Amino acid sequence: MKDLATFIQKLPKAELHLHIEGTFEPELMFEIAKRNNLKIPFSSADEVKAAYQFNNLQEFLDIYYAGANVLLTEQDFFDLTWAYLKKVASQNVKHVEIFFDPQTHTERGVAFQTVLIGIYKALEKGEKELGITFRLIMSYLRHMSEESAFETLQQSLPFKDLIDGVGLDSSEVGNPPEKFRNVFEASAEEGYKLCAHAGEEGPAEYIWGALDVLKIDRLDHGNRCLEDEKLVERLVQEQMALTLCPLSNLELKVIQDLNTYPLKKMMEAGLLVTLNSDDPAYFGGYMNENFLETAKAIDLSKEEIVTLMKNGFEASWLRAEDKEKWKNEIERIAKEV
Repeated sequence: MKDLATFIQKLPKAELHLHIEGTFEPELMFEIAKRNNLKIPFSSADEVKAAYQFNNLQEFLDIYYAGANVLLTEQDFFDLTWAYLKKVASQNVKHVEIFFDPQTHTERGVAFQTVLIGIYKALEKGEKELGITFRLIMSYLRHMSEESAFETLQQSLPFKDLIDGVGLDSSEVGNPPEKFRNVFEASAEEGYKLCAHAGEEGPAEYIWGALDVLKIDRLDHGNRCLEDEKLVERLVQEQMALTLCPLSNLELKVIQDLNTYPLKKMMEAGLLVTLNSDDPAYFGGYMNENFLETAKAIDLSKEEIVTLMKNGFEASWLRAEDKEKWKNEIERIAKEV
């Protein structure tokens, strides 16, 4: 598989489904906790890693939010984001569209501005020094109220020029898209692009809700669309992009075995699917690992890998000319490798 790993490494990639808080590697978590004089319920980085065994989404979220508790200052958020950018630069990622969860931090008394500016400064540095372009997506937490989401929207307005869109993440089951109808409408009126997690653990009906009620521009996860033939037809017709996260799905038991991942079925149906890492510090893999492990498990051809990588740029919020530039570059490099 060395040849395949080299092929994946050399191709430029766009990542569209990445929670910056989910890139918090244990070593950095300990470093920042020490800097802020905070105790965490683990004695070593290895002990943290051992805790990264989850049976479902909620078990993951519990430790995810516990880790985020050590992030307090602008420097903390800068360091978190910069560590991610350096990692993905080494994997030839050229464009990122990352989520951040303001409520995870403002609920703890950390100012919205502290979170945003720390992340944004690192993204600017990444574009200048690493050549990684970016878009920034502010996510509402679906286990919280729509009223709380509205507070977050209001906090974001002085910084509208730094934020490209809004998303919807956290505990899906029991928190349907309809719960956030009004705040998504208000977000669109402010000029934000819209995306939402749906059809990961939640049913296919949640995807319909994301499309028809939230009026999303892009669908995060969306695996369970395959349970509804009419929904698949709709997604294909609209060329609604899906941001799939294979290793995340495996670790959270959304799927039981990567060998059964329905990616080829989705591609054959004409769905615009992309591969992403979601929360790579917790799920054992960044972009290259997601591509490589999936390719090995379901025997993806190099042509299929090229299509997926091109889809990443096509589904991005880059300008049309930049999408074409990168898709052409992928084609060129694929012929040479």
